[in-house]
Amino acid sequence: MVLKQVLEVSDLIDDGYVTGMKVKKVFEKYSKVSVSVQTVTGEKGHTDFIKIVIPGKNGKTNQGSAPTLGIVGRLGGIGARPKKIGMVSDGDGAVAALSAAYKLADMQTKMDELPGDVIVTTHICPNAPTQSHQPVDFMDSPVTIMQMNQYEVTDEMDAVLSIDTTKGNKIVNHKGISISPTVKEGYILKVSSELVNLMETVTGDLANTFPITIQDITPYGNGVYHLNSILQPAVATDAPVVGVAITTISAVPGSASGSNHEGDIALAAQFAIEVAKQFTSNELNFYENDEYNKLVELYGSLKNFQTLGSD
Repeated sequence: MVLKQVLEVSDLIDDGYVTGMKVKKVFEKYSKVSVSVQTVTGEKGHTDFIKIVIPGKNGKTNQGSAPTLGIVGRLGGIGARPKKIGMVSDGDGAVAALSAAYKLADMQTKMDELPGDVIVTTHICPNAPTQSHQPVDFMDSPVTIMQMNQYEVTDEMDAVLSIDTTKGNKIVNHKGISISPTVKEGYILKVSSELVNLMETVTGDLANTFPITIQDITPYGNGVYHLNSILQPAVATDAPVVGVAITTISAVPGSASGSNHEGDIALAAQFAIEVAKQFTSNELNFYENDEYNKLVELYGSLKNFQTLGSD
């Protein structure tokens, strides 16, 4: 159960004075876990990027060979102060990622240490700007997507789960969590059947998936429409990336307060934890390697879609 961690993390970051250092203190009691915080200033303010490394028994941090999972809490900001009072819907990604890290750290003290490392990254900004978007307003960020990827996506990650609020649209009409197809080096691959099976186990319901387009996996700043930033980590890595969307039936603005549903956040966090268990144990694949290699052989590299293009 990870709901306890979700409630504690939500209470901690629903605060106009919260900082990355305050979040770091939560992990001080876990001697094996390392946490780093870096404040980055952009044109619209500043934010604290936080990186939490939960080492595995046979992980790279212990000179082992087990694969590393990256869990990215993707968001513009956890609050839009002074325009909005309290935590906004967009903060779900940070809460889910931090809660997963908190639970994984606690598991290590109870004989439940994973084989491989898990790296959790997100950023803490209680006073981010907002931006106009259809059908509902989005949260903006004090820093660019490029800066987010710089601090949230690392070379050590062998696969990435990107957790993001995905409520501000009329494409996903489902309350709970939803996963995307796997994205790798410009290719939108099929939805992983192994992740589908695991999702159904965690939720106790039929798996829900959401559609993505070529536009969604290209970098922000190229002038084309994006569903949101959930697949932006895919432009910064050769590792496979899957979006884990926290969703609603109705279109809810990312800048809306009073719209954080703890049960749905807990589902996203628990799903990430279960993926971490199996992926770092080499028991789960994000994509079929042979099929991916066949696509590259037939159609060549699509890495150009990870760039801003020729314009």
